[in-house]
Amino acid sequence: MKDLEEALKSFAGGRVRVRVGDITQERTDAIVNAANSTLLGGGGVDGAIHRAGGRAILEECRELRRTRYPNGLPTGEAAITTAGNLPSRFVIHTVGPRWGRHAGREAELLAACYTNSLALAVENNLRTIAFPAISTGAYGYPHREAVIVSSEAVAKFLAEDNFLNEVVFVFILVRDAQVFLKNHKLGKDD
Repeated sequence: MKDLEEALKSFAGGRVRVRVGDITQERTDAIVNAANSTLLGGGGVDGAIHRAGGRAILEECRELRRTRYPNGLPTGEAAITTAGNLPSRFVIHTVGPRWGRHAGREAELLAACYTNSLALAVENNLRTIAFPAISTGAYGYPHREAVIVSSEAVAKFLAEDNFLNEVVFVFILVRDAQVFLKNHKLGKDD
């Protein structure tokens, strides 16, 4: 465990951090919800965020469905709501791809989840954001492949953007953090 703690350092000039923990406890400006297209809550990270954040998140999600996304939030897109009772200020909802169901476009759509969430954070003057491992749970995206796609998308965005101060990858399981640390495509600080 001590080796993992030592490895959980920052990357990309100190702008990217890796943590093991509960994303609902992150004190970043925004946390990202690995949502389903209904935006009305579900299992996994989505359910945990809705439960911990309370009714305000659900009400804003219903309004998004009524006004902007009557057919649901499309895969790869992102939308922002209040964080309700969470310690973060906002929740950015994004729908990850289901592995094997997008005609070979899974990597493109997963990268879009990260890029669109980061762009929405910048658009809303947010400086810190925390991500779960989008699509790696019930949606079946292989962890190693998801790490490569997500870390490349974040690295590319940060190379072109100087507004964001910190991007945090939050993993519930130690083994998922270890997979990230072994396979990421971020530069390591010296």
